[in-house]
Amino acid sequence: MKITVIGAGVTGLSCAHELAEAGHEVTVVADRGPGDTVSARAAAVWFPYRTAVPSGEDATRLTERSLLRFVELADSAAAAVADGADDITDDIAPVEMRRGTVIERRGTPDRSWVPAVTAVLGTDAVRPTAGGVETTLPMIMMPTYLAWLMDSCRVAGVQFRWRKVESLAALYDGEYATAAPDVVVVAGGLRGGELLGGDEEVTPVRGQIVVLANGTGTDGSPEPLTDWITDDDNPDGETYVLPRVDDIVVGGTAEPGVWDETPDPETARAILARAVALVPELEGLPVLGHGTGLRPGRTTIRLEVVDPATLPDNAAPAAGVPVIAAYGHGGAGVTLSWGTAERVAELVAGLAAGTAGGETVTCSAPAVGGVAEGVQQQGDVQV
Repeated sequence: MKITVIGAGVTGLSCAHELAEAGHEVTVVADRGPGDTVSARAAAVWFPYRTAVPSGEDATRLTERSLLRFVELADSAAAAVADGADDITDDIAPVEMRRGTVIERRGTPDRSWVPAVTAVLGTDAVRPTAGGVETTLPMIMMPTYLAWLMDSCRVAGVQFRWRKVESLAALYDGEYATAAPDVVVVAGGLRGGELLGGDEEVTPVRGQIVVLANGTGTDGSPEPLTDWITDDDNPDGETYVLPRVDDIVVGGTAEPGVWDETPDPETARAILARAVALVPELEGLPVLGHGTGLRPGRTTIRLEVVDPATLPDNAAPAAGVPVIAAYGHGGAGVTLSWGTAERVAELVAGLAAGTAGGETVTCSAPAVGGVAEGVQQQGDVQV
């Protein structure tokens, strides 16, 4: 089938890759490259954060399957490096398994994320520690990962068109240099609902972070930090410290409905104070920059074959072209990317077989975690 995916963030690219691997002819249409999307500013540790996690079988698909894929990528990368590969020049997914701590302050902590971890990594993968639990999860190095994923898409045969899709009707008519599609997948983040006639449930969730230089262990520099830590229930504000290779993302905020992307100096100082109190080794590390971003929040993830009766005239399917919605992942777009991609491929297979349509993944569990996904770039800050 000819499939057009709208959006080149982590959800769109993952869907495109999965569909191409399934043998479909896939074109991605987006107004910006992966490096300029919200996804590129993610920290990002696998962790369901700021999203309503589906229950039942689909929860398994979105959480366990995504975790499994990232673990496989991390294992492959580690094996390649152990064999002497250069992770800069060789085509290795920039994913590493990193140890971290989830601080728990509630009398009954939210551990809805634990079953997926133990299912994939074993029953001893989550260990009690003082004031919380310790675990080892994949850390995905964005935006390098997006570059790897885009290259993988190209190898699988995915084509790219850099256009802003103003309407689905124009897309059907080939106005964006694409062939007439058999299926359209809308994975446009905050813009996803616009193309489908509006979606009142979509809202930005503003996040602000500070980026610090990581130590190098040479020339008087402190040893590099590798362990991450999250403290969502900190009474002074959610706090997380996520060391990558050369820098450390510390945060943060979560402000629903706020569109302002200008970093606030007072907020930055408060973030740093909370982070240093949590991880004293951060004291004195150089500040590389400040960032804000808008996570694509929604009451529930929207992952379904769209009812054509709900589409406006400029989005109505041409000659019965089905539309699949895949957006509203909040702060867990990276975390749920592969599970979402597998689910989209499953829906496409159902359409091809004539068995899919109007099927919605509903979400009920509370948001969990504290990972700085969905943080955009301000100025020259890479986060």
